Amino acid sequence: MRICFAFLFVLSLFTTSTVWAQNPVVPGQGQRIWFDDLEDEEWEYTDNHPKSSHEQDNNVRLPGGISKNKLWAESSKRGHPDYIRRVETPEGGIPGSKGALLMMTLQSNVPFRASNELGQDDLICRVPGRYSVNQYPSAMTRVYLPPFDKWEQHAGAATFGFRTTAIGSRSKKKGGGLFSYNSTETEENWPGIFLEFQPAKPGSDKEPTAQWIIRGAPHGDVRGPKVTAEQLGWWTIGMSFTPDGRCHYFMSQGADALTGKDLVASYLPYNYKIESVSGMFFNVFNYDNGKSWSTPWVIDDPGFYVGRR
Repeated sequence: MRICFAFLFVLSLFTTSTVWAQNPVVPGQGQRIWFDDLEDEEWEYTDNHPKSSHEQDNNVRLPGGISKNKLWAESSKRGHPDYIRRVETPEGGIPGSKGALLMMTLQSNVPFRASNELGQDDLICRVPGRYSVNQYPSAMTRVYLPPFDKWEQHAGAATFGFRTTAIGSRSKKKGGGLFSYNSTETEENWPGIFLEFQPAKPGSDKEPTAQWIIRGAPHGDVRGPKVTAEQLGWWTIGMSFTPDGRCHYFMSQGADALTGKDLVASYLPYNYKIESVSGMFFNVFNYDNGKSWSTPWVIDDPGFYVGRR
């Protein structure tokens, strides 16, 4: 079942110029560079705890976690989710799929030290190499949204993210007055698709909702469609890149393959013209109080591709 995202299409027309300058590749087309269907019953992940927290306290804590098939690894910057296991595919998934990947986290900042703040962990897909946007790279995954009573009951913050690692350039004014000039800066950035949760308030008649968030618009995040209880279950999401430097965001309710109709927006991420893409990863967020586990996120058949049909 697909949902109409016409309103988001209209929004994107007003927030970026020449949005459809180049025909976006649908994620999942072309040559498959990295892929895990999670069907191996002996799939496992070695945690090597305690995990890294370089972003918080400059501590990497090697060796990092890594999967038995060498396709997945811990982020040295923020560490991986605390619980990573292959599980039986939830109902409604890809036809024939028997295995998927469950990710949950508890200590999302510094291990053994509650920060009482929102934190995040990263699980890295070990995509080999770096790919020019002239090669039309793309990334996609399926993600299972569980019933709302299974979500961490923390409001107004990201709970899940699927992101790509890109390098791009943009013009930036430096100096001032008569001495101002334009300089080109090239930096790494991370376009992504996120989920945000709003639990029901005590005593309120309103139902809990989730909302898709597109990260990487030139002037900040763009709020996408809300997800009601009736729209939970499997979704397919992805991003693709074209030689004009844009990232194209796709999403569809269900576990079916993406199509051109699932395009919801296109942007120069953070106003950078993307030049190359080197991989993808998952974010798992929680309120780091030492007691509250994150929402249990299940993903299936993530893949990274180059080229087009």
